[in-house]
Amino acid sequence: MSEAGGRGCGSPVPQRARWRLVAATAAFCLVSATSVWTAGAEPMSREEKQKLGNQVLEMFDHAYGNYMEHAYPADELMPLTCRGRVRGQEPSRGDVDDALGKFSLTLIDSLDTLVVGLTLLGFILFMICTLKYYEYDHNTVLNKTKEFEDAVRKVLRDVNLDNDVVVSVFETNIRVLGGLLGGHSLAIMLKEKGEYMQWYNDELLQMAKQLGYKLLPAFNTTSGLPYPRINLKFGIRKPEARTGTETDTCTACAGTLILEFAALSRFTGATIFEEYARKALDFLWEKRQRSSNLVGVTINIHTGDWVRKDSGVGAGIDSYYEYLLKAYVLLGDDSFLERFNTHYDAIMRYISQPPLLLDVHIHKPMLNARTWMDALLAFFPGLQVLKGDIRPAIETHEMLYQVIKKHNFLPEAFTTDFRVHWAQHPLRPEFAESTYFLYKATGDPYYLEVGKTLIENLNKYARVPCGFAAMKDVRTGSHEDRMDSFFLAEMFKYLYLLFADKEDIIFDIEDYIFTTEAHLLPLWLSTTNQSISKKNTTSEYTELDDSNFDWTCPNTQILFPNDPLYAQSIREPLKNVVDKSCPRGIIRVEESFRSGAKPPLRARDFMATNPEHLEILKKMGVSLIHLKDGRVQLVQHAIQAASSIDAEDGLRFMQEMIELSSQQQKEQQLPPRAVQIVSHPFFGRVVLTAGPAQFGLDLSKHKETRGFVASSKPSNGCSELTNPEAVMGKIALIQRGQCMFAEKARNIQNAGAIGGIVIDDNEGSSSDTAPLFQMAGDGKDTDDIKIPMLFLFSKEGSIILDAIREYEEVEVLLSDKAKDRDPEMENEEQPSSENDSQNQSGEQISSSSQEVDLVDQESSEENSLNSHPESLSLADMDNAASISPSEQTSNPTENHETTNLNGECTDLDNQLQEQSETEEDSNPNVSWGKKVQPIDSILADWNEDIEAFEMMEKDEL
Repeated sequence: MSEAGGRGCGSPVPQRARWRLVAATAAFCLVSATSVWTAGAEPMSREEKQKLGNQVLEMFDHAYGNYMEHAYPADELMPLTCRGRVRGQEPSRGDVDDALGKFSLTLIDSLDTLVVGLTLLGFILFMICTLKYYEYDHNTVLNKTKEFEDAVRKVLRDVNLDNDVVVSVFETNIRVLGGLLGGHSLAIMLKEKGEYMQWYNDELLQMAKQLGYKLLPAFNTTSGLPYPRINLKFGIRKPEARTGTETDTCTACAGTLILEFAALSRFTGATIFEEYARKALDFLWEKRQRSSNLVGVTINIHTGDWVRKDSGVGAGIDSYYEYLLKAYVLLGDDSFLERFNTHYDAIMRYISQPPLLLDVHIHKPMLNARTWMDALLAFFPGLQVLKGDIRPAIETHEMLYQVIKKHNFLPEAFTTDFRVHWAQHPLRPEFAESTYFLYKATGDPYYLEVGKTLIENLNKYARVPCGFAAMKDVRTGSHEDRMDSFFLAEMFKYLYLLFADKEDIIFDIEDYIFTTEAHLLPLWLSTTNQSISKKNTTSEYTELDDSNFDWTCPNTQILFPNDPLYAQSIREPLKNVVDKSCPRGIIRVEESFRSGAKPPLRARDFMATNPEHLEILKKMGVSLIHLKDGRVQLVQHAIQAASSIDAEDGLRFMQEMIELSSQQQKEQQLPPRAVQIVSHPFFGRVVLTAGPAQFGLDLSKHKETRGFVASSKPSNGCSELTNPEAVMGKIALIQRGQCMFAEKARNIQNAGAIGGIVIDDNEGSSSDTAPLFQMAGDGKDTDDIKIPMLFLFSKEGSIILDAIREYEEVEVLLSDKAKDRDPEMENEEQPSSENDSQNQSGEQISSSSQEVDLVDQESSEENSLNSHPESLSLADMDNAASISPSEQTSNPTENHETTNLNGECTDLDNQLQEQSETEEDSNPNVSWGKKVQPIDSILADWNEDIEAFEMMEKDEL
């Protein structure tokens, strides 16, 4: 690269020298900027700043105190019901629950916040019905430091990291490993001061090291990218682990490890952690799209192929960019800065459309991938501050602030014309983070007023008696029984530091770098236990315009030359951008039908097999797309509607359809069930993962059902059975399709069946690759159904069908979980048969992949009326809570939207909820009795696993 002059912090230095200066100068630039303020805002008095800082402390005390009183040692507090959220004891929330590992998550995530905030101004006295702030003496400060000591002791005494639970590698890294390292960093700081934590002997660091080793098996892939999930006790790919079959992960999930893992290596001297994290980053860099220098959202961890090829700075990618820049600051490796600058140039060239940040396609970066933005991109202005590019940071931050002023909080997603796209707000801290960094960079008291607004909104709208509750809908103000750990780890930390002066803090905050979870890692790690690392020489870095490097850290003398109103002049044009684009009056769907006219088609009346309905959909711009997995997707292109009024009807129909699907869903997500073949020659060794039903006999509460299987006639079970004598007293096999699941159950029950197994008619479907399928009722009372009903995908169903052809009499066990195999039956067999059965022993076939692509319930409550399309996946229209694989939810070359959200790891996916669907025949021509694979071939495939099963013989399958 050229060494063209550019001023990083006020002095011309060669390009590479500037890179090496960033770590040393970034802190100085941020601190020195706080003395500068623009004439557009009145400076806030120290007394008011102290009052607001005290208010933040009281708010933290309210949240943390209620967690400790009502939830600890659970992972999180449920503030509406005043109890702890324990995984497995509450209805599943999908991927959101992967952050919970039964390791007192909120306590660990809050450790360094206790030091940053609560040792600074002291303990807040909260008087009933009145907030009263007092002057704090030195003794009060000591009491809060003592509370940090108590919290550390609780972690060491109570937290167990060896739980049999599947957790997100990404979330566990940033929240738990980061929390332990942040707590350790400040514990040794306090110990060095000679007054507190004198008993501490690196216990938190030892826990962090233990956790680090537990996460390492996730990296056992050919690419070096980690699996998205891991079992804390059993690791990856073991039968007990219930994970390890995933093929995809998000870019942020694989690229947000280097800070914590490198810090762990530098603290302990064990270089393996940093090496694994570097390898993952190297692989992502190698797989970037070379012409655009952008990365996609989701990548295959084995092949390196991009699964989702859209690119942005929000969910799924966000912290990958953040960690490239911060890894350079913490570790001093030039290659990380070179990579970040290459990506940043591409971001500003394609994604940045000031003040918007819109996703694009990595292969066609001039084409927008969607017309809405998610809340996680609110971190990006703060990252731009660290980069030194202040103007676009001010523009995007101001746009986000205008959205907040309209809705009180930042919706999880909003459209380019600033309408609500997803209405939830789980008390995310990213906007507060950017506000803090912009104030540090500019010293503009305007950002103190922004912080004051955030405090007021939290207290007015989110505060409840037992803490702070997430917003279920920012438009209605409804709450969700949820208070995530990141709210305590990040929100209060950034808000307190926003109002704190340097002398208020007992240590120099500029000696630390913030992780993406706002945990503090000391900058001196850059010179400690450095591992031998070679710069990636396999790639050439793009030659960039030198203007990309003009400001490598903020310097107000350069950024605001001779113009104290510079920042205000940037914000001023954006003051009314939201109100101009989006009128405040929002009409609910139920009230919005034009002049009381009856809509042409209501979602509840829609039948996919009705030609008249299909014609109405076409007129409204709604089309049906048949996906590869046999499901049907509804897509709405307003521009293809016959008229603007028809387009309006189409949008309302799409919203109704999503709301209807959400209403059909049961509140409790049922766990998978088991179909176990217990007859010769299987003897219980073959266990098939089955989807549950939301009706019929609950196998988790009643004894398992055992019986021989028999095929029903007609095969779909949609009418009265013509062979009742064949299914009497047996478990009936039924083909999926052509009628409701509940109707099938009633027909076989009337014929005398003691249970039913529905087999998918989508040839080739398997629990190995598809999410758990849950059969829902028909919207009517299903209490009359008394028999158990289970669902098998095609691959698992073919095993039973082939066994019938081979052995005629096949006995199975329907249960909530697999039972120990029957030794009595095995012993009754002749020696030759016994040997044969051992040679043909079967492997437990289970779907350990719980990675699902879910439809957000709240996304349905409002759709913007514009020309961009909306879509809804109806998943074969079966009345089931089934979700499509992420790679089938969008077409990267089409500019349309789908209500199928990809279930990758990001903080945004913390709102995934399953969608129930309506059943009709997806492919009536599929012959479910067709022989897919001979049973001998299947059993032969199992022989290679005999030794493994002998070792696991005492374990429950």
